Amino acid sequence: MSTVNLSGTGPGETVLPADPSELVEGLRATSHLEVGERRDAVAQWCARFPTSSLAWASLGDVARDDIEAYSAYRVGYHRGLDALRANGWRGSGYVRWDHESNRGFLRCLDGLAKFAGRIGEVAESARCSQFALQLDPRSGRREQI
Repeated sequence: MSTVNLSGTGPGETVLPADPSELVEGLRATSHLEVGERRDAVAQWCARFPTSSLAWASLGDVARDDIEAYSAYRVGYHRGLDALRANGWRGSGYVRWDHESNRGFLRCLDGLAKFAGRIGEVAESARCSQFALQLDPRSGRREQI
């Protein structure tokens, strides 16, 4: 029989470190570009900051098609899991949208859920949607992908 921790504090919470301001400002600066130019500019930011979920989420947002979006969000999701583990997350606890630095990872998770469904990966889509709810039960507040 296993025990259940009934502490008054609840599950722990992980907050990822902030992305470099150079990346954040660089991605913001791409917003005025035409679609094709913007996608290429964002891809360059991914190449410069390949461990950033924010960069990969941004690439997923400007992808040319569903497969490219799925791929970008999937890479960002796995980079985010690596970052979570490096910052003390052990597979449970909250990763809340309220913290700006968590949003790149959570955007990737939401995008992965959406585009997995679009390409027929229904089980993966459901798992990702459930995971997002577990990480932040208030996830209804998040911007939609």
